[in-house]
Parts: sequence; C-alpha cells; structure tokens
Amino acid sequence: MGMATRLVQINMKARDDAALGGFWAKALGWGISSEGPGVTNLEPEGFVYPDPVAVCIDLVVSAEPKTVKNRVHVDLATTSAEHQAEVVARLKGLGATLADVGQGDVPWTVMADPEGNEFCVLDSLYEETGPIASVVVDCADPRLMARFWGEATDWTVHKVTDHSAVLRSAQGVGPYLQFLRTPDVKTVWNRVHLDVRPYPGDDLEGEAARLRSLGATDADLGGGSVPWTVLADPEGNEFCLLTPA
Repeated sequence: MGMATRLVQINMKARDDAALGGFWAKALGWGISSEGPGVTNLEPEGFVYPDPVAVCIDLVVSAEPKTVKNRVHVDLATTSAEHQAEVVARLKGLGATLADVGQGDVPWTVMADPEGNEFCVLDSLYEETGPIASVVVDCADPRLMARFWGEATDWTVHKVTDHSAVLRSAQGVGPYLQFLRTPDVKTVWNRVHLDVRPYPGDDLEGEAARLRSLGATDADLGGGSVPWTVLADPEGNEFCLLTPA
C-alpha cells in the first residue's frame, strides 16, 4: 500500500477559544487542554491521539468575524426523538441557540454555538459513532468530493449520489464524513476546516505531492512558517496536512 492520510480533527476558528472550547467540551462530554495561548484542544477523556474512534476539535483564536454560514459543521448523535429533545434543551442551557439556515421542516434540529457556528442535533443514531455522528461539508459536486477524499484518505466511501457522499474510517468506527450538495457558493476561507495526518514513517512532502496529483492545490492563509502544509480540495475547501504521527 502506498501513502495515505486520515481525518484526525477539525479546526475551528474562535474569537475566544477558551470560552468556545468550554462550550464544546460540555456539549460533547470531552476533555479540554491547551497547547499554547490561543489554541484549545478537545478530545474524549482517556483518548490516545490519533484514533479513528473520534475526530478531535482544535479551536484556534481568530480576530476575523464570521460573516457567512460555515461550509463545515458537525452533526451530533442522539438515540431517539426524546433524547434529541433532552440534548437540545441541555445545549440551550450551555449557550447554544436555535438557527434557521433555510432547512424547513426536517427531523433534525439546527443550532448555533455561542459564536454562531452552525451544527445539527440528529433525532436518531445510525451507528455507534460517539457524540459526533458526522462531520458535514457543503459542496457543489458530491461525486467529485467522494472521488478526491476517498483517494486522499484511507477512509471508505459508503455512499455516493448526486445529493451526498458518505465516508467513514476503514476501521468502521467513529464519525462519518459527509459531503452534502448545497446551492451556496464558497466565498470566503472556511472558519471550520478538516485536518488530516499521514501515518508514522510517511513523508510529509511526498504525501503533499500525492494529494496535489489527486487535485489538491496549495492554499495560503497567511500562517507564515508552520510545520504543516495548507492545501485546498478540488472545490477550494482549505485543509491542513499535519506532520506524520
């Protein structure tokens, strides 16, 4: 097998990373830590990173305001409509609000965290995923996204239609990665993006070259000299290729 990478975390920009991290830690029942000023890390208690049973969350401080609906969001898992109602009430108590993104009459509940980042609370659980059922990315062409991300990562493509594409870790654990067709056009850099990581012993530059050969392009977010590589998928969604681990 050649080189491969896998989704290990999502990166979320925040005005106040510690406060927003506190919300999400309570929302998910996860532990909270910091690798330095302006960065708050969330992962399950007792978790040994990286492990496909969870996609972790890194909150990174940013002064730039949120101006449009995020193109990446999480769906939270529940086990029933009753459980969904309990979770929604609990999240409201933590500071979340109901949100209208034009969803109409749907069985899931659309909410926003205290900084306005949209997320959904599902009314059922399709498999044991942990508190995050899926990481959802808006896109124009789910088939294109499935082809790129299915080759970019070692995750398994479970479903592809004109409306959506669904991937999950090849180990059959953890959340799903879903690409959902939407009419919205990407206009600004994504405040929430995916972070992928090669395996131990793999070559970062070689993996970056492989991803470029699949259709990724270089992206410059003005981060200066950093140990990771910032790329964009074929629809321009930024993602970070982290150092192998």
